[in-house]
Amino acid sequence: MSNNNAPASTIVISEDSGPEETTRLALIAGGLITVGFGIAILVWPTKAAVTLTGVIALYAIIAGLVYASIGVFSKKIGAGGRVAHLLLAGLYLVAGIYAFSSLQQSAAFLFLLLTIMVGVMWVIEGFTALFTLGNAKSKVPTIVYAVISVIAGATLLSNALWGAVFLWWFVGISMVVLGGLNVVRAVTGRTPKARR
Repeated sequence: MSNNNAPASTIVISEDSGPEETTRLALIAGGLITVGFGIAILVWPTKAAVTLTGVIALYAIIAGLVYASIGVFSKKIGAGGRVAHLLLAGLYLVAGIYAFSSLQQSAAFLFLLLTIMVGVMWVIEGFTALFTLGNAKSKVPTIVYAVISVIAGATLLSNALWGAVFLWWFVGISMVVLGGLNVVRAVTGRTPKARR
């Protein structure tokens, strides 16, 4: 039942507003979780990085066990497929177990590797934009984009440790801002029934 005298900020739930209300609650929950992770990154950056590395290591171990079981128990793949699955299982298991045995070192390696990858991608993306400049309809924005991309990538590559710290802080700040915006968007939004 809806209450037509309810203030605009009151959430009115009716029989046909189920999907909209579910979407709003999901946005609020997801936004609050994202804000929580972002705050954890900003307040405890090392612990958050180690925790994320632990989650990735756990995923690797589980994936290794799944690939091993496919390699051993599957009746639909041949000998080559079994060997490939078992080799992949071994790689996943070794990586996961090693990461768990030294979480801090694995976290540092993971973030340095990601920083180097992002730096290389930005440099390549910038040069790609320059190489396709002849086909671009708007040349000035393409040149500006390319130059900024190359400079940003080169900056990350020139000091990967600083770049990793910057990117980690950027992720934390982005999570707080985007999660907060999702919560605001869900709270201030109205269901179609509430607008009447």
